[in-house]
Amino acid sequence: MTVRTILTYPDPGLSTICEPVSSFDKALSNLAQDLLETMRAAPGVGITAAHIGVFQRLFVLELPEAQKPLHYVNPEILWTGDEMIRHTEGSVSMPGATDEVERPRHVRLRYRDLTGNIHEEEAKDFHAVCIQHEIDQLDGIFWLRRLSRLKRERLVRKWQKEK
Repeated sequence: MTVRTILTYPDPGLSTICEPVSSFDKALSNLAQDLLETMRAAPGVGITAAHIGVFQRLFVLELPEAQKPLHYVNPEILWTGDEMIRHTEGSVSMPGATDEVERPRHVRLRYRDLTGNIHEEEAKDFHAVCIQHEIDQLDGIFWLRRLSRLKRERLVRKWQKEK
């Protein structure tokens, strides 16, 4: 498999809404493997197909507590809890830039696996934050948009200066 080139902020592709996956075939499995290798090389804990310019609803997570990489195809959040959590976020498309984002602590989602089987699961804390972050990206919402305008502008200026 291949480590792919990651789109870098402010590439317009990072604002693209991704299309649902309709073919659960070898090409999808190969894309998922490329995403995993690209994410590990970045490094990161999550990556979407959009990060490499493939605008399909697929993301991969590799969390410290998980036994294996997690693949989410056509994910949708069904429910979010009322309790909020603040967590430091960043992106493989903007290496080195991070800030705190507030999101719901618990989520329930529905998604398909790489063979097309439907699953539902609940996630909390870091796992829930990662899921929301990656689904935002699939919806064309780069994580910076979750910051206030002032924080966003400061972070972008600092990142561009260091880049």
